[in-house]
Amino acid sequence: MSDRPRLKGAWTVKVITLVPDAFPGIPGLSLTGKALDQGLWVLDPIDLRTFGEGRHRNVDDTPAGGGAGMVLRADVMGRAIRFAMRDAPTDRARWPLVYLSPRGRPFDQATARRFAVTEGLTLICGRFEGLDERVIEHFGIEEISLGDFVMTGGEIAAEAVIDATVRLLPGVLGNSASTEEESFSDGLLEHPQYTRPSEWEGRTIPEVLTSGDHAAVARWRREEALRLTRERRPDLIVRREAERG
Repeated sequence: MSDRPRLKGAWTVKVITLVPDAFPGIPGLSLTGKALDQGLWVLDPIDLRTFGEGRHRNVDDTPAGGGAGMVLRADVMGRAIRFAMRDAPTDRARWPLVYLSPRGRPFDQATARRFAVTEGLTLICGRFEGLDERVIEHFGIEEISLGDFVMTGGEIAAEAVIDATVRLLPGVLGNSASTEEESFSDGLLEHPQYTRPSEWEGRTIPEVLTSGDHAAVARWRREEALRLTRERRPDLIVRREAERG
């Protein structure tokens, strides 16, 4: 990523991974990619293999107690983390250290907003059967998950976290109103969207959206957001009500 500018104070994400060539991936395209090229945010992939043991740069070993698969070694990952965090604040609120793990807390929009107001973020991409627990405990690593499923590694999850966070950074999308009206911005799913043509396959745009009555449009959108959320994600309604007391 050395060919890209590094603007002073730009939000930076470091990714510890066995496949650094996977980055930037999708976040390197479209508006987030343009922002990366402009230096509005910085990406620093770190190859875990360079910290491996021995001539073959081994990064994993068999699980203690037996069992299938391999586990990422504590000493190898420890060296990689110390390298990644060498110039980062020790305050985790300013610079979170995150392990992408299926047992982590679910990643959501609130977490993306929390990451977006930090100075930067370090992501650890898991592989094989996971990471030695001592590393997680020693460094106080936060674990997050995309959902209740297992992937080959954490790289796709890392790209999703990066994309969701970067688009919230100032100047990336160019229109703050667009993020304010999206799904989960206020705890609800987004209302339905329509555009031209006004009629398609016998289906028309709801009349209120072409009425010119902005207050009525706002009410309709709010009611539709509530309806969709109740139908598809009632858990969000319960959480929203609990937060409001």
